[in-house]
Amino acid sequence: MRTAYADVLLASTGERGVLCDFYGEAAAEIYRDLVQAGEGGPEVRAIAARVRPGSGPVLELAAGMGRLTFPFLELGWEMTALELAPAVVTAFRDRLAAATADVRDRCTVVQGDMSDFALGKRFGTVVISAGSLNVLDRSRRPGLYASVRDHLEPGGKLLFGVPKPPPAKPEPEPLERRQEFTGRSGRRYVLHARNIPAEETQEITIHYADVTADPLLVCTHRIWHIGVEQAMEELTLAGFEVTAPSSFGSIEGSSDDMVLVEAVAREITEGAE
Repeated sequence: MRTAYADVLLASTGERGVLCDFYGEAAAEIYRDLVQAGEGGPEVRAIAARVRPGSGPVLELAAGMGRLTFPFLELGWEMTALELAPAVVTAFRDRLAAATADVRDRCTVVQGDMSDFALGKRFGTVVISAGSLNVLDRSRRPGLYASVRDHLEPGGKLLFGVPKPPPAKPEPEPLERRQEFTGRSGRRYVLHARNIPAEETQEITIHYADVTADPLLVCTHRIWHIGVEQAMEELTLAGFEVTAPSSFGSIEGSSDDMVLVEAVAREITEGAE
């Protein structure tokens, strides 16, 4: 996809500029650098605290390179990781191949769409890392909830994080923001985000902070906004019982800016009583 910001940047860089999908093959190294830099931390601890001991295998949806899967493997859990993008699945399998035999034996990697999957087994817990639910629009999220219901053991949980509603401010939030951050390699990147309220979407553009790079990869992506109340409403309509949500910080040392949503399929709850 193209964004207005990407078009301006590409026009200024000439043949050096290369437009690519953030989850595509061309951007694989950038994806690895950024995703592994943000792995683990408060989110892993918050989810792990809500997983019942002995509840069985765990399924991570939209697993990426295993932002949750690998920390959970370190806890000794049995994991299945489902990811749609072929380039990301390849990166995940490369990473898994470098792990110990014990870790490899406890992890299954599947290429698939989290809005419509059938794995032929059930799980005690299904997890989705913060932000990953946002890759699905309203029309595809019901398929996700139905697929999760079909794969949960009786009493099994669905756990995922969504951003807390921002505090009210006298002035409206700007529609665009730009920030710099550092990847695991130490390389600096720029993220530009543009909200489109009428479409409930946000356009994302990521590129090297050094715009003289050759080639200059310009990676784009789109996400759909979903808040805590909307997520809970959708889960209820999909037949889930939602417990009181808890909160956690998105990064170490930050205030609690994320909400952990926990849900159990309603008829599974009743059947287990």
